[in-house]
Amino acid sequence: MAELSVKIGDLTLKNPVMTASGTFGYGVEYADFVDLSRPGAIVVKGTTRQPREGNPAPRMAETASGMLNAVGLQNKGADHFVHTIYPAIRHIDTQVIVNVGGSTVETYVSCAERIASLPHIRAIELNISCPNVKQGGMAFGVTARGAAEVVRAVRDVYPGTLIVKLSPNVTDITEIARAAESEGADAVSLINTLLGMAVDAETRRPVLSTITGGLSGPCIKPVALRMVWQTFQAVRIPVVGLGGIASWQDAVEFMLAGASAIQIGTYNFIDPAISLKVIDGLNEYCDRHGFTSVTQLTGALNTLESI
Repeated sequence: MAELSVKIGDLTLKNPVMTASGTFGYGVEYADFVDLSRPGAIVVKGTTRQPREGNPAPRMAETASGMLNAVGLQNKGADHFVHTIYPAIRHIDTQVIVNVGGSTVETYVSCAERIASLPHIRAIELNISCPNVKQGGMAFGVTARGAAEVVRAVRDVYPGTLIVKLSPNVTDITEIARAAESEGADAVSLINTLLGMAVDAETRRPVLSTITGGLSGPCIKPVALRMVWQTFQAVRIPVVGLGGIASWQDAVEFMLAGASAIQIGTYNFIDPAISLKVIDGLNEYCDRHGFTSVTQLTGALNTLESI
Protein backbone atom coordinates (compact mmCIF):
# COMPACT_ATOMS: atom_id res chain seq x y z
CA MET A 1 0.00 0.00 0.00
CA ALA A 2 1.39 3.39 -1.01
CA GLU A 3 2.15 6.18 1.44
CA LEU A 4 -0.58 8.77 0.95
CA SER A 5 0.52 11.56 3.31
CA VAL A 6 1.65 14.88 1.85
CA LYS A 7 2.96 18.17 3.27
CA ILE A 8 1.69 21.64 2.44
CA GLY A 9 4.03 24.06 4.15
CA ASP A 10 4.19 22.89 7.77
CA LEU A 11 0.81 21.20 7.43
CA THR A 12 0.79 17.39 7.17
CA LEU A 13 -2.22 15.83 5.44
CA LYS A 14 -2.96 12.12 5.82
CA ASN A 15 -3.72 12.08 2.08
CA PRO A 16 -3.85 14.71 -0.70
CA VAL A 17 -7.65 14.86 -0.98
CA MET A 18 -9.43 17.94 0.40
CA THR A 19 -12.96 19.22 0.11
CA ALA A 20 -13.22 22.67 -1.46
CA SER A 21 -14.60 25.72 0.31
CA GLY A 22 -18.26 26.46 -0.23
CA THR A 23 -19.16 22.92 -1.27
CA PHE A 24 -18.89 20.99 2.00
CA GLY A 25 -20.32 23.42 4.54
CA TYR A 26 -18.41 23.09 7.80
CA GLY A 27 -18.04 19.34 7.37
CA VAL A 28 -20.58 18.39 10.02
CA GLU A 29 -23.40 18.71 7.47
CA TYR A 30 -21.93 15.68 5.69
CA ALA A 31 -21.28 13.56 8.78
CA ASP A 32 -24.18 11.19 8.02
CA PHE A 33 -22.73 10.39 4.61
CA VAL A 34 -18.95 10.64 4.98
CA ASP A 35 -16.37 9.57 7.55
CA LEU A 36 -15.01 13.07 8.18
CA SER A 37 -11.71 11.70 9.46
CA ARG A 38 -10.74 10.27 6.07
CA PRO A 39 -10.17 13.30 3.79
CA GLY A 40 -6.75 14.91 4.12
CA ALA A 41 -8.42 18.21 4.94
CA ILE A 42 -11.80 19.89 5.03
CA VAL A 43 -11.79 23.47 3.76
CA VAL A 44 -14.79 25.13 5.35
CA LYS A 45 -17.01 27.72 3.70
CA GLY A 46 -15.77 31.26 3.23
CA THR A 47 -15.49 33.32 6.41
CA THR A 48 -15.27 37.11 6.62
CA ARG A 49 -14.61 39.36 9.61
CA GLN A 50 -18.16 40.70 9.68
CA PRO A 51 -21.37 38.83 8.79
CA ARG A 52 -22.45 38.94 5.15
CA GLU A 53 -25.97 38.43 3.84
CA GLY A 54 -24.80 37.35 0.42
CA ASN A 55 -26.49 38.18 -2.88
CA PRO A 56 -30.25 38.06 -3.49
CA ALA A 57 -31.84 35.06 -5.20
CA PRO A 58 -31.62 33.64 -7.76
CA ARG A 59 -27.93 33.03 -7.17
CA MET A 60 -27.34 29.52 -8.51
CA ALA A 61 -27.93 28.06 -11.95
CA GLU A 62 -27.16 24.73 -13.56
CA THR A 63 -25.17 24.81 -16.79
CA ALA A 64 -23.91 22.19 -19.21
CA SER A 65 -21.41 20.06 -17.23
CA GLY A 66 -21.28 22.57 -14.40
CA MET A 67 -22.99 25.26 -12.39
CA LEU A 68 -22.93 29.01 -11.82
CA ASN A 69 -23.05 30.52 -8.37
CA ALA A 70 -23.22 34.06 -7.03
CA VAL A 71 -23.80 33.28 -3.35
CA GLY A 72 -21.66 36.22 -2.28
CA LEU A 73 -19.75 34.72 0.66
CA GLN A 74 -22.83 34.52 2.87
CA ASN A 75 -21.68 33.74 6.42
CA LYS A 76 -22.22 34.88 10.01
CA GLY A 77 -18.72 36.29 10.46
CA ALA A 78 -15.51 35.34 12.21
CA ASP A 79 -16.83 35.80 15.76
CA HIS A 80 -19.71 33.41 15.07
CA PHE A 81 -17.24 30.93 13.62
CA VAL A 82 -15.01 31.14 16.70
CA HIS A 83 -17.78 30.86 19.27
CA THR A 84 -20.29 28.56 17.55
CA ILE A 85 -18.79 26.66 14.61
CA TYR A 86 -15.30 25.97 15.95
CA PRO A 87 -16.48 24.10 19.09
CA ALA A 88 -18.54 21.79 16.85
CA ILE A 89 -15.71 20.96 14.43
CA ARG A 90 -12.55 21.14 16.54
CA HIS A 91 -12.68 17.40 17.27
CA ILE A 92 -12.85 16.28 13.64
CA ASP A 93 -9.87 13.97 13.20
CA THR A 94 -8.36 15.63 10.17
CA GLN A 95 -7.00 19.03 9.19
CA VAL A 96 -9.60 21.81 9.05
CA ILE A 97 -8.72 24.83 6.93
CA VAL A 98 -10.66 28.11 7.01
CA ASN A 99 -11.22 29.98 3.76
CA VAL A 100 -10.76 33.67 4.59
CA GLY A 101 -12.29 36.50 2.56
CA GLY A 102 -12.36 40.27 2.82
CA SER A 103 -13.23 43.51 1.07
CA THR A 104 -10.17 45.48 2.20
CA VAL A 105 -6.68 44.51 3.30
CA GLU A 106 -7.66 45.44 6.85
CA THR A 107 -10.64 43.06 6.91
CA TYR A 108 -8.51 40.19 5.59
CA VAL A 109 -5.95 40.86 8.32
CA SER A 110 -8.55 41.12 11.07
CA CYS A 111 -10.23 37.86 10.03
CA ALA A 112 -6.91 36.01 9.77
CA GLU A 113 -5.92 37.24 13.24
CA ARG A 114 -9.20 35.93 14.66
CA ILE A 115 -8.69 32.49 13.12
CA ALA A 116 -5.06 32.41 14.29
CA SER A 117 -6.31 32.22 17.87
CA LEU A 118 -7.80 28.74 17.30
CA PRO A 119 -5.31 25.97 18.20
CA HIS A 120 -6.95 23.21 16.14
CA ILE A 121 -7.00 25.26 12.92
CA ARG A 122 -3.48 25.16 11.52
CA ALA A 123 -4.03 26.71 8.10
CA ILE A 124 -6.09 29.25 6.23
CA GLU A 125 -6.89 29.55 2.56
CA LEU A 126 -6.82 33.19 1.52
CA ASN A 127 -9.46 33.90 -1.10
CA ILE A 128 -8.01 36.80 -3.08
CA SER A 129 -10.83 36.69 -5.62
CA CYS A 130 -12.87 38.95 -3.34
CA PRO A 131 -13.68 42.44 -4.70
CA ASN A 132 -11.55 45.23 -3.23
CA VAL A 133 -14.04 47.95 -2.31
CA LYS A 134 -11.27 50.56 -2.20
CA GLN A 135 -10.39 49.79 -5.81
CA GLY A 136 -13.87 49.97 -7.27
CA GLY A 137 -14.66 46.27 -6.88
CA MET A 138 -11.65 44.88 -8.74
CA ALA A 139 -10.58 41.59 -7.13
CA PHE A 140 -7.29 41.58 -5.23
CA GLY A 141 -6.11 38.55 -7.16
CA VAL A 142 -6.30 39.94 -10.69
CA THR A 143 -3.07 41.95 -10.38
CA ALA A 144 0.29 40.91 -8.97
CA ARG A 145 0.41 44.13 -6.97
CA GLY A 146 -2.99 43.56 -5.37
CA ALA A 147 -2.18 39.93 -4.57
CA ALA A 148 1.17 40.87 -3.06
CA GLU A 149 -0.38 43.58 -0.90
CA VAL A 150 -2.96 41.37 0.79
CA VAL A 151 -0.67 38.32 1.12
CA ARG A 152 2.07 40.43 2.69
CA ALA A 153 -0.32 41.94 5.22
CA VAL A 154 -1.84 38.59 6.21
CA ARG A 155 1.55 36.89 6.38
CA ASP A 156 2.63 39.49 8.94
CA VAL A 157 -0.11 38.45 11.36
CA TYR A 158 -0.80 34.80 10.56
CA PRO A 159 1.77 32.25 11.80
CA GLY A 160 0.14 29.09 10.44
CA THR A 161 0.20 27.58 6.98
CA LEU A 162 -0.96 30.17 4.46
CA ILE A 163 -2.53 28.88 1.25
CA VAL A 164 -3.52 31.53 -1.31
CA LYS A 165 -6.44 30.72 -3.61
CA LEU A 166 -5.95 32.16 -7.08
CA SER A 167 -8.48 33.54 -9.53
CA PRO A 168 -8.37 32.17 -13.10
CA ASN A 169 -9.83 35.42 -14.44
CA VAL A 170 -6.39 36.82 -15.27
CA THR A 171 -4.10 37.00 -18.28
CA ASP A 172 -1.15 35.23 -16.63
CA ILE A 173 -1.85 33.22 -13.48
CA THR A 174 1.86 32.49 -12.96
CA GLU A 175 2.49 36.20 -12.37
CA ILE A 176 -0.05 36.20 -9.53
CA ALA A 177 1.32 32.94 -8.10
CA ARG A 178 4.86 34.30 -8.03
CA ALA A 179 3.65 37.46 -6.28
CA ALA A 180 1.96 35.36 -3.58
CA GLU A 181 5.07 33.22 -3.19
CA SER A 182 7.34 36.26 -2.90
CA GLU A 183 5.25 37.62 -0.01
CA GLY A 184 5.35 34.45 2.06
CA ALA A 185 2.57 32.15 0.85
CA ASP A 186 3.25 28.53 1.81
CA ALA A 187 1.17 27.22 -1.10
CA VAL A 188 -1.27 28.32 -3.78
CA SER A 189 -4.59 26.68 -4.64
CA LEU A 190 -6.13 26.98 -8.08
CA ILE A 191 -8.40 27.53 -9.73
CA ASN A 192 -11.29 29.46 -8.25
CA THR A 193 -14.40 29.79 -10.44
CA LEU A 194 -14.36 31.24 -13.94
CA LEU A 195 -16.57 34.25 -14.60
CA GLY A 196 -19.66 33.27 -16.55
CA MET A 197 -23.35 34.01 -17.05
CA ALA A 198 -26.63 32.42 -18.04
CA VAL A 199 -29.57 33.91 -19.93
CA ASP A 200 -33.24 32.87 -19.95
CA ALA A 201 -34.29 33.09 -23.60
CA GLU A 202 -38.03 33.25 -22.81
CA THR A 203 -37.85 36.13 -20.34
CA ARG A 204 -34.83 37.68 -22.04
CA ARG A 205 -33.29 38.19 -18.63
CA PRO A 206 -30.13 36.99 -16.89
CA VAL A 207 -30.73 33.90 -14.77
CA LEU A 208 -28.64 35.19 -11.84
CA SER A 209 -29.60 38.30 -9.89
CA THR A 210 -26.00 39.50 -10.21
CA ILE A 211 -26.01 38.80 -13.98
CA THR A 212 -22.60 37.09 -13.81
CA GLY A 213 -21.36 34.41 -11.44
CA GLY A 214 -18.69 31.81 -10.88
CA LEU A 215 -18.61 28.80 -13.18
CA SER A 216 -17.50 25.49 -11.67
CA GLY A 217 -17.78 21.77 -12.38
CA PRO A 218 -16.31 19.38 -14.97
CA CYS A 219 -16.58 21.98 -17.75
CA ILE A 220 -13.70 24.01 -16.26
CA LYS A 221 -11.32 21.08 -15.75
CA PRO A 222 -9.19 21.60 -18.91
CA VAL A 223 -8.60 25.25 -17.97
CA ALA A 224 -7.75 24.30 -14.39
CA LEU A 225 -5.33 21.58 -15.49
CA ARG A 226 -3.54 24.00 -17.78
CA MET A 227 -3.19 26.62 -15.08
CA VAL A 228 -1.94 24.09 -12.50
CA TRP A 229 0.68 22.86 -14.97
CA GLN A 230 1.83 26.41 -15.74
CA THR A 231 1.95 27.39 -12.08
CA PHE A 232 3.85 24.26 -11.03
CA GLN A 233 6.62 25.29 -13.41
CA ALA A 234 6.65 28.90 -12.15
CA VAL A 235 6.83 28.54 -8.34
CA ARG A 236 8.67 26.41 -5.80
CA ILE A 237 5.88 26.23 -3.22
CA PRO A 238 3.24 23.46 -3.38
CA VAL A 239 0.30 23.80 -5.74
CA VAL A 240 -3.15 22.58 -4.71
CA GLY A 241 -5.23 21.75 -7.77
CA LEU A 242 -8.98 22.06 -8.12
CA GLY A 243 -11.57 22.70 -10.79
CA GLY A 244 -13.89 20.02 -12.12
CA ILE A 245 -12.50 17.03 -10.25
CA ALA A 246 -15.13 14.29 -10.30
CA SER A 247 -13.12 11.06 -10.04
CA TRP A 248 -9.82 9.59 -8.90
CA GLN A 249 -8.66 9.75 -12.52
CA ASP A 250 -9.17 13.52 -12.47
CA ALA A 251 -7.18 13.74 -9.24
CA VAL A 252 -4.32 11.75 -10.77
CA GLU A 253 -4.28 14.06 -13.79
CA PHE A 254 -4.00 17.15 -11.58
CA MET A 255 -1.16 15.63 -9.61
CA LEU A 256 0.70 14.60 -12.75
CA ALA A 257 0.33 18.20 -13.95
CA GLY A 258 2.02 19.42 -10.76
CA ALA A 259 -0.47 19.44 -7.87
CA SER A 260 0.80 18.27 -4.49
CA ALA A 261 -2.80 17.93 -3.29
CA ILE A 262 -6.27 18.42 -4.76
CA GLN A 263 -9.66 19.75 -3.74
CA ILE A 264 -13.06 18.43 -4.75
CA GLY A 265 -15.81 21.01 -5.01
CA THR A 266 -18.96 20.89 -7.12
CA TYR A 267 -19.05 17.10 -7.32
CA ASN A 268 -19.71 16.92 -3.56
CA PHE A 269 -23.26 18.02 -4.41
CA ILE A 270 -23.66 15.04 -6.74
CA ASP A 271 -21.90 12.39 -4.66
CA PRO A 272 -21.23 13.31 -1.01
CA ALA A 273 -18.81 10.38 -0.71
CA ILE A 274 -16.68 11.31 -3.73
CA SER A 275 -13.68 12.33 -1.61
CA LEU A 276 -13.48 8.84 -0.10
CA LYS A 277 -13.71 7.21 -3.53
CA VAL A 278 -10.89 9.43 -4.80
CA ILE A 279 -8.68 8.47 -1.83
CA ASP A 280 -9.24 4.78 -2.53
CA GLY A 281 -8.66 5.30 -6.25
CA LEU A 282 -5.38 7.13 -5.69
CA ASN A 283 -4.16 4.34 -3.46
CA GLU A 284 -5.05 1.67 -6.01
CA TYR A 285 -3.48 3.66 -8.84
CA CYS A 286 -0.19 4.03 -6.96
CA ASP A 287 -0.09 0.31 -6.20
CA ARG A 288 -0.88 -0.63 -9.78
CA HIS A 289 1.83 1.64 -11.21
CA GLY A 290 4.48 0.90 -8.62
CA PHE A 291 4.49 4.25 -6.81
CA THR A 292 5.47 3.84 -3.17
CA SER A 293 4.29 7.35 -2.28
CA VAL A 294 1.57 9.53 -3.74
CA THR A 295 4.08 12.40 -3.73
CA GLN A 296 5.81 10.69 -6.65
CA LEU A 297 2.85 11.62 -8.86
CA THR A 298 3.41 15.35 -8.50
CA GLY A 299 4.78 16.74 -11.75
CA ALA A 300 5.34 13.27 -13.21
CA LEU A 301 3.69 14.21 -16.51
CA ASN A 302 5.27 12.64 -19.57
CA THR A 303 5.24 15.43 -22.14
CA LEU A 304 5.87 14.88 -25.84
CA GLU A 305 9.36 16.32 -25.39
CA SER A 306 10.25 13.70 -22.77
CA ILE A 307 8.85 10.63 -24.55
